[in-house]
Amino acid sequence: MSQQYESMWRELGLDLTAHDALLKVLAQGYHDIFLSQANRPTGMDYFNFVVSEVHGLRIQELMDAKRQGRKVVGSYCVFVPEEIVLAADGVCVGLCAGADFATDEVEKLLPRNTCALIKSAFGFKLGKVCPYLEAADMIVGENTCDGKKKSYELLGPLVKNLYVMDLPQVKSEKGREVLRSEYWRFKEEMELLSGVKIDAERLKKGIDAVNAKREAVHRLSRLRNSDPAPISGLDSLLINQIYFYDDPARFTSSVHKLCDEIEERIAARNGVFPEGAPRILLSGCPMAVPNWKLPWIIESSGAVIVGEESCIGERGTRNLVETTSESIEGMIEALVDRYFDINCAIYTPNPGRLDDIKAMKSEYGADGVIHYGLQFCQPYQIESIPVEKTLEQMSVPTLRVDTDYSMEDVGQLKTRIEAFIERIK
Repeated sequence: MSQQYESMWRELGLDLTAHDALLKVLAQGYHDIFLSQANRPTGMDYFNFVVSEVHGLRIQELMDAKRQGRKVVGSYCVFVPEEIVLAADGVCVGLCAGADFATDEVEKLLPRNTCALIKSAFGFKLGKVCPYLEAADMIVGENTCDGKKKSYELLGPLVKNLYVMDLPQVKSEKGREVLRSEYWRFKEEMELLSGVKIDAERLKKGIDAVNAKREAVHRLSRLRNSDPAPISGLDSLLINQIYFYDDPARFTSSVHKLCDEIEERIAARNGVFPEGAPRILLSGCPMAVPNWKLPWIIESSGAVIVGEESCIGERGTRNLVETTSESIEGMIEALVDRYFDINCAIYTPNPGRLDDIKAMKSEYGADGVIHYGLQFCQPYQIESIPVEKTLEQMSVPTLRVDTDYSMEDVGQLKTRIEAFIERIK
């Protein structure tokens, strides 16, 4: 792939030596973690192909779209409404990074005790290894946690067009008004960027396209409550990660094809794990590509992950946008309704997230919950303690895990997780 796309990467300003090293590590990790799994559905072949071309064919598609006059918008958060980007004939791609890169350079700008996700986003920029970031005509940041909102002050001078979206911190009518005003402002910004006037017809198409994506992953999630598990948690996580940068229509079609196959496997009781294998609900911080460490440890220890209460998981895709309104005002209101229901840890208080965890535990027949927190991610680390206490009071086995992107703690984590699985058994 390197030779085929080298001129494109050079045009984007990537450091080709560092980028080749990143792709080599990514390919080896993907082989060891994903391709080594037994009895995978054949429908995963499409997603294997997407990963093999993650910095190749998909970037070529983005560059072709730019040549056709379309704008590429990169975002760091599920609160950024893809529907509005699509309504302006844009392409929306996720930018969060899930691996350490150029750490020495990052720590010249950010404190060492900044969360790994923020440091990784900076590392991929400073290391010049992210073609999605370099291809973007606009990068959308968002004022979620304090670390992110302050880091955007430093990211702004490093990129050509940073747009920062404000977000409410309290679920109140005033908070809802903040989100409403920000979505109207984002609509106007997308119109300026693209030169496309977003009318009701265009926004309706954008809403329908993203709703279709969500319906596809909802179907997959429902199928995961079967025993024996018809698909691994690792493969399901990968699909949720690809959700953020693949072509929407192609992704939706591919997920439905996979679900057709999974339904046949369920009927034949053909699972990827033995019947009765311990079932884990994974809850907490988002897991961007290639952050696969914790799911790999869990599933290589004999348990199966049956759901993710995460931004890259059910928290990010739960609920559709209501489509009954035919006016632009009504559609924006429907967007606000849908996104305001995301139970992110930035909200205070945030009882809805615990309700979601309990509901998912029941729906997917989970035997226990593992709460994943990135080190120095204060919102989710603070919430993890009351989540654990509440679930344990309900006799739901719960394990809190705080880690980063390094592999240094793999042995320690595996010991803890194996003991937790034995406790469930």
